[in-house]
Amino acid sequence: MYFKRIKIQNIRSYENLDLNLNSGSLLLSGDIGSGKTSILIAIEFALFGLQPGQKGASLLKNGKDEGKVELEFEIDKNLYTIERTLKRKKTISQESVFITTNGNKEEKSINEAKSFILTILNYPSEFAKKTNLLYRFTVYTPQEEMKQIILEDSETRLNTLRHVFGIDKYKRIKENTLILTAKLREISRLKQGEILDLETKKETLKKRQDSLSLVKNQLPQIELDLSNALLARKRKEDEINLVKNSIEEKRNFEKELDKTSILLMTKNEQVTKLEKDMFVLKKRFEDASKSFSQKDLDEVLAKLAQKKKDYDFLNKEIIQISTKISGILIKKNEIEKLKQKMSSLKSCPTCLQEVNDMHKNNILSQAETEISQLNNEKINLDNEKQTKEISLKEIDIEIKKFEISRVSLETTKIKLQTIEEDHKKLDEIEKQKISLENDSKLLTEQINRLKELISDMKRFDSIMKARETELDEIIRKERQIEIKKAEIVKEIELGKKEILNLEKEIELKELAKNDLIYLTELEDWTSNKFLELIDFVEKNVMAKLKEEFSKLFNEWFSILVPDNFVVRLDEDFTPIIEQQDFQLDYDFLSGGERTAIALAYRLALNQTINSLLSEIKTKGLVILDEPTDGFSQQQLDKMRDVLSELDVNQLIIVSHDQKIESFVDNIIRLKKQEGISGLV
Repeated sequence: MYFKRIKIQNIRSYENLDLNLNSGSLLLSGDIGSGKTSILIAIEFALFGLQPGQKGASLLKNGKDEGKVELEFEIDKNLYTIERTLKRKKTISQESVFITTNGNKEEKSINEAKSFILTILNYPSEFAKKTNLLYRFTVYTPQEEMKQIILEDSETRLNTLRHVFGIDKYKRIKENTLILTAKLREISRLKQGEILDLETKKETLKKRQDSLSLVKNQLPQIELDLSNALLARKRKEDEINLVKNSIEEKRNFEKELDKTSILLMTKNEQVTKLEKDMFVLKKRFEDASKSFSQKDLDEVLAKLAQKKKDYDFLNKEIIQISTKISGILIKKNEIEKLKQKMSSLKSCPTCLQEVNDMHKNNILSQAETEISQLNNEKINLDNEKQTKEISLKEIDIEIKKFEISRVSLETTKIKLQTIEEDHKKLDEIEKQKISLENDSKLLTEQINRLKELISDMKRFDSIMKARETELDEIIRKERQIEIKKAEIVKEIELGKKEILNLEKEIELKELAKNDLIYLTELEDWTSNKFLELIDFVEKNVMAKLKEEFSKLFNEWFSILVPDNFVVRLDEDFTPIIEQQDFQLDYDFLSGGERTAIALAYRLALNQTINSLLSEIKTKGLVILDEPTDGFSQQQLDKMRDVLSELDVNQLIIVSHDQKIESFVDNIIRLKKQEGISGLV
C-alpha cells in the first residue's frame, strides 16, 4: 500500500490543499505549526473516520460548516479513492462515505466503510470491533503516543501490546475456559440432581413389574367366569323368548277382544241411531202435515202481488212531485237573479234610456209576488210528497211481512215433500235394524269366547316376571365380572405405561449419568490440562515476541545511540537501559535519548507486528512524526543509517530539521500565513 494523492478542504488550518504523495521516502518539511501533522491526521481520518473520544471540532476548520478529505491510494495494483465529509449542524458529525474502486464509485455508511477498509488492508477480522490501534503501531504513531506507552504502568502496556499483537485472544480463551468450566460444573450439578434417585427408580420399576405379573395372572379366571355368565344369560334369554311367544299370543287375543268390543259397540250405536231416525221422521211428518195449507200460500202470494203494484204506483207519483219541486226551485233562482240585476241597472240595455226608480219598483214588486206564489206552491208539494213517502214506507213493511210468510210456507211445503220421501224409507231402515241386532248377538258370543281364552293365559305374566328377575340377576353378575375385567385390563395398561415411563426415565437418567461422567472428565481436562496448555502456548508466544521485539529494539537503538548503552525489554515489555553494568532510569535520560528510545521501540514494534501479521497490506508503509525531536547533531547523522535500514515502499516523515532533507527522495515544504496552511 502507498498513498498517491490527498485533497483537504476546511480541515484544521487548511482551506484547500491538493497534494501528490510519491513512493519512496518523502519529507513534509516546515516550521513548527505549519500544518505538517495535520496532513497525517487528515490521512488517518480519511481511512478510519472519527475515533472514539475524538471530536469533530478538532478537525473542522473554525467558522466553516463543511470539511472534506479525499485520499487516493493503491493496494495490489488496485486504485482506491475515499472521500469523507464533516458537517456542522447542531453538532459536528460524519456523513456518508464515498469509496471509488478502479473508477467504480459507491456510497457507504460509516460502519460499511470501516469494514471495507479493514478488508482491503487485510487486517484480521477481530480488529473490526477495535479502534485503529493496529494502524497506529504499524503505520503512523504520533511520537508522544509512543513515549506514552513506554511510560504507562506495566499492566496497561502489556494489555495494549497483547491487543496489538492479537495475543489477547489467549486471555479471552482462558476467560472463556473458566466460564466454560463453571458452566460444566453447573451442568454437572444439575446432572447429579437428575440421577440422584436413579437406584430408587430401578427398585420402583422392579416392584411395578412384579405387581403387574400378579394382576395379569388374575385375567384368565376372570375371562372364564365371564364366559360362563354369557352362557347362563343365553339360556335364560331362550326361556324368556318361549314365554314371550305365549304372552304375545295372549296379547293378540286381547287386541282381537278390543276390536270385537269396539265393533259390537258400533253396531249397538247404529241400532240406536236407526231407532232415533225412525222416531224423528215420523214426528216431522206429523208436524209438517199440521202446519201447511196450500190455500194460505195462494192468499199470501195474491196479497204480495197487489202490494207491490201499489208500491210502484206510489213511487212514480213521488218522483213526479220531486220533478215539480226542482222546476219551482229553478224558476225561483232565475227571478232572484233578475231582482239582483234590476237593483243595479241604471239604463235600459235596449233603448239606452235611464230607468227610473218607479219602473224598477214595479218590476221588483211583481218579482216578489211570483216568488211568494212559488214558495206556496212548493210548500204544498213538499207536504204531499211527505204524505206519500209515509204511505210508501207502510206498504214496504207490509211487503216484507208477506215475503216472510211466503218463504215460511214454501219452506214447509218443501220439507213436507222431503218427509214424504223419507217416510217411504222407514221399511228399509227397519230391515237394517234387524240385521244389526243379529250381528250384535254374534259379536257378543265371540267376546265371551275370547275372555275365556285370555283368562287361561294370564299365568304366563307371572312366569315372565320371574324369568326376567332371574335374567336381571344374571346380567348384574355378568356386569360385575366385566367391570372387574375392565379394571384389571385398565390396571395392566396403566402398569405398562408406568413401567414404560419408568424405563424411559431410567434410560434418560442413565444417559445423564454417562453425560455426568463425560462432563466431569471434560471439566477436569479444561480446568487443568487445557488451561495449562494455553498458558504454555501464551508464554512461549510472548517469550518469542519479546525475544524478537527486544532484539530489534536493541538493534535500532544501537544505530541511534552507539555509546556504551545496552537496551532490552523485561517481561512486561518495559525498556531496560543499562550502561557500564548499571541500569539507567528513563526519567533521567536526555530528551534525545528518550526520543531514541521511543523511535527504536516504534520501529521494533512495527517490524514485530509486520512479521507476526505478514499478510497485512500496510507493511510497506511507514509514517514518522517528528522522529528526531531533541536529537543531537550526532544522532541526526545516525538517522541516515536508520532510514536506509527501513525496507519499505513509502516512507513519510514529518520534521522541521533541515538536515533530514538530505536523507529523503522527495520534499514537500509547507508554511502557514494568516492562520492558513499551504504549499510553499
